[in-house]
Amino acid sequence: MASNLECVKVEKEHGISWVMLNRPEKRNAMSPRLHHEMDVTLAALETDPETRVVVVTGAGEDFSAGQDLKTFFREMENDPAGRKAAQEAANRWRWERLYMYDKPTIAMVNGYCVGGAFMQLLATDFALAATTATFCLSEVNWGILPGALVSKAMADTVLPRHALYYACLGIPFDGKEAERIGIVNFAVPKKQLRKATVDLAEKLMQKSPAVLKATKHALRSVRTMDFGQAYDYLAAKGQAIKVGDREDSYKTGLSQFLDDKSYKPALQSFRLKDGPARPSRSKKRR
Repeated sequence: MASNLECVKVEKEHGISWVMLNRPEKRNAMSPRLHHEMDVTLAALETDPETRVVVVTGAGEDFSAGQDLKTFFREMENDPAGRKAAQEAANRWRWERLYMYDKPTIAMVNGYCVGGAFMQLLATDFALAATTATFCLSEVNWGILPGALVSKAMADTVLPRHALYYACLGIPFDGKEAERIGIVNFAVPKKQLRKATVDLAEKLMQKSPAVLKATKHALRSVRTMDFGQAYDYLAAKGQAIKVGDREDSYKTGLSQFLDDKSYKPALQSFRLKDGPARPSRSKKRR
């Protein structure tokens, strides 16, 4: 991972890597440098042995106010090569990496989440928000549409009338409404947001990493398949789990349920071979 990060901050604690957009003075609006730093950071964490879950959030009071209009648009107008590189990095980390990331990802929305920030919000596997968080697809108010993949991701995530309502009106809504329409899993008071995020991450870390990865990849992939394609894909995916699964999850879980009678699948996970994950308690900041 790059050691000279300016626009991204990483904290590691108990298996969770907190990846923070770090421009709080700009409400974490996304600049070209931020995009490049997020791209290399997420790439490094995907194979980092200390990282079991990645949480994407914003430093300070906000998640992200979207693209930085000055640095990402105006200052790039006469620099086609720089703009292309920034756009590629922006799309890569916010979608190509996050959408099929090997590890579970959680968006923690602590304040403003505006425009282009919806892309990484909707690409993560799970999302939690403060009830007081402010969401807004504001593009219509300044003459453009929700670009990159924001329109597509929004249309795929919520009912069509919700997507049209908020994209066409450009009005803000809070965390409770984000939960109601399905943009986030749930919203909690801001003081409880970090704890709720940690609780979710800890539940995810109790699962077999190989099975968790395969499950989330499968659910994302079958959405665009017909039933015949899904049957074949899921059968192949089920077989693929057994390759390289150090937990030998299927046999381990079956034995603990039938032979040891040590757990109930509807209530808890089977016990991993090495016991529950106990990542290092040390906290690291970059």
